[in-house]
Amino acid sequence: MLILEFVIAFGLLVFLHELGHFLVTRLFGIEVEEFGFGYPPRLAKLFTWKGTEITLNWIPFGGFVRPKGENDPDIPDGLGAANPWKRIGVALAGPMMNLLLGVIIFTVVFMKLGMSQTSVVKIIEVAQNSPAETAGIMPEDIILSVNGTTIDSMTALSDVVKANLGEKIKIDYQRDGQQFETSAVPRVNPPEGEGSLGIVMGNPVVSMNITQAVPYAFQAVYEQGRQLVLLPGRLIQGQIQPEEARFVGPVGIYSMYEQAREADVEASSTPQTEQTPAINTLALMGIITVALGLTNLLPILPLDGGRVLFALPEIILKKRVPVQFENFLNAVSFFILIFLMIYITTQDIINPIVIP
Repeated sequence: MLILEFVIAFGLLVFLHELGHFLVTRLFGIEVEEFGFGYPPRLAKLFTWKGTEITLNWIPFGGFVRPKGENDPDIPDGLGAANPWKRIGVALAGPMMNLLLGVIIFTVVFMKLGMSQTSVVKIIEVAQNSPAETAGIMPEDIILSVNGTTIDSMTALSDVVKANLGEKIKIDYQRDGQQFETSAVPRVNPPEGEGSLGIVMGNPVVSMNITQAVPYAFQAVYEQGRQLVLLPGRLIQGQIQPEEARFVGPVGIYSMYEQAREADVEASSTPQTEQTPAINTLALMGIITVALGLTNLLPILPLDGGRVLFALPEIILKKRVPVQFENFLNAVSFFILIFLMIYITTQDIINPIVIP
């Protein structure tokens, strides 16, 4: 059942990608010969809509769009004969649909989870017989300042405590809207597993409405794209290890999906947990759909970004790349991607992905 659930969920992301291509192709007045649910071989023709055959195919994983004259500029009114701006628009429509879906999913996630106030430090736990307990500090207290230094991050609190080990410090904190003052002496050699004050700190979480969540959702999508662009440089500089930046295929994605579902099930079975059901899975699907959109924007044939790349010379130089060369390179790149996918899938099986 979990495999079937994953096939449907991931297939939906691919289907929406193809739906983006379909809608923009029709918007530009270009005929679409077939819109398929799943991948060939064909199982059945469902119906015909405005000249487009809607088909059901045997491999239940996403879908595909077959525009008229996709790679042949000699077919009138086909995609290949369309001006470069239309071809670019059709190519970008699929990835943009994935990115838009990512924004929608992340908006829901932020609305459900809220947003951490990183500039506010809240006490999560207080160890028994610790300086913090002796000073009267309790969970849910907000630390305002230490020795007159404003605490605007967990790092700020940690730094000022470390700078005053063994010395009395003045702590201003807030509880139930009221401000209090106390003092404590951070331990030089605290017990194992405890800090100098004996506290676990965190950030309070505030709820968000849709107008607050949408900007954060766009920022999340942007950040994921930025990390992808910076990835090669970070690998070369040794900032991250190759195993931390590996590509994953359907097997690896399923492994992550399985772990996210297990985390959701575990959270829902824990009485003290107030987590929204399936929030880990939903967040993962947001990451996957954005990754799908960004990957397809890479300037590599036969990906959508490669089609955009080959349309640019026609706009800039007013000269089209020979179709025979583009089709040849498209075929060669397709087989390279197939072998790459086999390698990635093998790695996914040998070295399973583990979500941190």
